[in-house]
Amino acid sequence: MKTTEHFQNTIESFLRDRAETDKHFAVSFSNPDKSIEQCITYILNCVKQSGCNGFCDEEIYSMAVHYYDEQNIEVGNPIDCRVIVNHTVELTAEEKEQARQNALKRAENDAYERMTKARKRPIVQTEPSVQKSLFDL
Repeated sequence: MKTTEHFQNTIESFLRDRAETDKHFAVSFSNPDKSIEQCITYILNCVKQSGCNGFCDEEIYSMAVHYYDEQNIEVGNPIDCRVIVNHTVELTAEEKEQARQNALKRAENDAYERMTKARKRPIVQTEPSVQKSLFDL
């Protein structure tokens, strides 16, 4: 089975955290006959059977917990796929302020470039037109 490493790490991290806080699950999670690779295969097969393309975190986590809780569970065949894991990034107040300063600096630079470009337009030199006088005719 090949899947995104980030997906596997996310599931494994959740399961480890759950095992630390839930003693009953810790027993199931330590079962030597179970593996994270088979857990991922089970999840992917459940997702494929559902026909849906998007799931919330809790649904996927519950599939992982179910895999470890059940003694005799049909894992299914390995599936080669890519999984997208959506996570939001929380910035600190300092990082937000730095991003704001960077955005302001970029906006100032862009505005300055536009202003200087307008000034740098080439001035076309034309030959002075000579107006003929009545005497030149």
